Amino acid sequence: MGKGENRVKELSFAFALRIIKLVRILEQEKKAYVLSKQLPRSGTSIGGLVREAEHAESRSDFIHKMAIALKEANETDYWIELLYQSQILDREGFDSIKSDIVELLKLLTAIIKSSKRNGQLKMDNG
Repeated sequence: MGKGENRVKELSFAFALRIIKLVRILEQEKKAYVLSKQLPRSGTSIGGLVREAEHAESRSDFIHKMAIALKEANETDYWIELLYQSQILDREGFDSIKSDIVELLKLLTAIIKSSKRNGQLKMDNG
């Protein structure tokens, strides 16, 4: 696993913990309703997919799993934005968790692009 993949593994796990804590707070404050199911599902699945990708059967399987993780991260970004715009999540909480999801989105995108590029080079040279 490369340096970027280790970083995304660590960050996605830490992010999942933050999501679980955020949902717990929202539930205690009776603010979570519909979002109490969507946010933890997408927010915690990012790390699960990154872990699955560690044992991918092929480069294309790795890229596929990372691409699904990217979709889940994008969905999570949507739920976070919705929580903030609906004034369920305050500015401080939003800014903090938003920076984490943006970093995850950037890392996942870079890993996917790099993996596709490396695979293309091998095919071109093969």
